[in-house]
Amino acid sequence: MGRRIAIVEDEAAIRANYSDAFARQGYEVSAYADRPSALAAFRDRLPELAIIDIGLGNEPEGGFTLCAELRALSQRLPIIFLTARDSDFDVVSGLRLGADDYLTKDISLPHLLARVAALFRRVEVLAEAKPTEEQLDRGDLKLDISRLSARWRGESVPLTLTEFWMVHTLSRHPGHVKNRDQLMADAHLVVDDGTITSHIKRIRKKFAALDPGFDRIESVYGAGYRWKA
Repeated sequence: MGRRIAIVEDEAAIRANYSDAFARQGYEVSAYADRPSALAAFRDRLPELAIIDIGLGNEPEGGFTLCAELRALSQRLPIIFLTARDSDFDVVSGLRLGADDYLTKDISLPHLLARVAALFRRVEVLAEAKPTEEQLDRGDLKLDISRLSARWRGESVPLTLTEFWMVHTLSRHPGHVKNRDQLMADAHLVVDDGTITSHIKRIRKKFAALDPGFDRIESVYGAGYRWKA
């Protein structure tokens, strides 16, 4: 069987449609109609990717709650929100809770499949990192690529998969500006500009929680971002 995907969607027709589409691509699919059943299954066995709607049955914010619960179980599990809600507030809320991507249900199935494939490619690239690149040392920053773990001044930084890969991309070449397209390509992301911005803000907050003076990720107006040497 292929990689294990979990779909959490309360509308039966949509749930079946997505499940069938992923199964046809060779994925092993588990589908859940509500947060409690999904969480019970996840506590027993985590999927390799979770696709979650925000409104779940009688819980208008159930997907947000489930995302936070999943993040408590695993920082690395890729999570995608797939929802009819497209407000900036919901997008930012979803990314702040630790989602790797946020998509609306008007997305085409081929596009959705491409985004999922891109996430899995990123997992594979990290898993296949050459031994010489298993550790990245930038002074206060230490990245362990084999374990997908980051430390800042000796303290662990709880980065999601997407956040880890973006920090890795920026810090590999300190001082070099990465525009959004380069960040997406290097980090195997297929996201829009607003999503990149939200990820960068979240990364900064996580480092600042350990070090209020953290200022290594610099915005370069009109150009992108760089890791200050």
